[in-house]
Amino acid sequence: MAQIEKIGSKTNEYAGPVGPGGKGLRKRFVYVKNPYLDSMDEDILYHLDLGTKTHNLPAMFGDVKFVCVGGSPNRMKAFALFMNKELGLEGSGEDVKDICAGTDRYFMYKIGPVLSISHGMGIPSISIMLHELIKLLHHAQCCDVTIIRIGTSGGLGIAPGSVVITDTAVDSFFKPRFEQVILDNIVTRSTELDKDLAEELFNCSKETPHFPTLLGHTMCTYDFYEGQGRLDGALCSFSREKKLDYLKRAYKAGVRNIEMESTVFAAMCRLCGLKAAVVCVTLLDRLEGDQINLPHDVLVEYQQRPQLLISNFIKQRLRLGDQTSSSPGSQSFSASL
Repeated sequence: MAQIEKIGSKTNEYAGPVGPGGKGLRKRFVYVKNPYLDSMDEDILYHLDLGTKTHNLPAMFGDVKFVCVGGSPNRMKAFALFMNKELGLEGSGEDVKDICAGTDRYFMYKIGPVLSISHGMGIPSISIMLHELIKLLHHAQCCDVTIIRIGTSGGLGIAPGSVVITDTAVDSFFKPRFEQVILDNIVTRSTELDKDLAEELFNCSKETPHFPTLLGHTMCTYDFYEGQGRLDGALCSFSREKKLDYLKRAYKAGVRNIEMESTVFAAMCRLCGLKAAVVCVTLLDRLEGDQINLPHDVLVEYQQRPQLLISNFIKQRLRLGDQTSSSPGSQSFSASL
């Protein structure tokens, strides 16, 4: 039996001290929806090689304001090095350390208020990472966190190299939902993303006009081959005509790119009070073919496009935070979120 899971009335906002003009300063904390965590003597974040007893999580991560996740470990390390340069931090960044060095499942780098983490490929891999990441942010007492998935995807009816900012994450039936099997029930969760954040990212993209950026639906599938209608997998039970009919119906429904993580990402972040966005570059137009055959240097440049957009967004947010922050002794990095 399918169940629809709704966000309860519990709030994750704390009305802090009264600011200028008598306005309350509200902080958005990350919360977890699991009553059993409070009774645990220790929480071991096994796949991140971190824990509440072995590490001082608030000291290590309490200043995090931006979390950027992506499938490839190398890409997320490159993003961390890029952010180190863009934020003008000391050193070359070449000595940036993998915080999860004790495990080979995920890779994590911290650059000032920015956390860069790999999540592997597909819904199972990113969901495991998200469970432990969200608990990490909760234990670290992080507030006002923005989380963005930076990825690659297949485009639909748009030029390769286009950057798609997801306005709605949909499943293979073009529905804005994620179906999670829990015990012997199917629980349906909303995949609504923060519309204001998507619009802010789109406006920010206008400052980098040398590549096309658009808002559109992102379709999330459970695999790369059959689930995405590819004709080049080890198994294929459908015709070219049926493939094209399906992809054209997806385009008509508003889908502009296809990947394998956005629905569970949107659903989990929404339930835990995280403002989330998905920003992916397209490597090909799936209406034209299935295989990615671009030269390596072109692929590298395409993959840097979402990173450039997110870097500009983060710097813009931090500048805005510096302008509006008036409290004495405030940290070097403050964000108005």
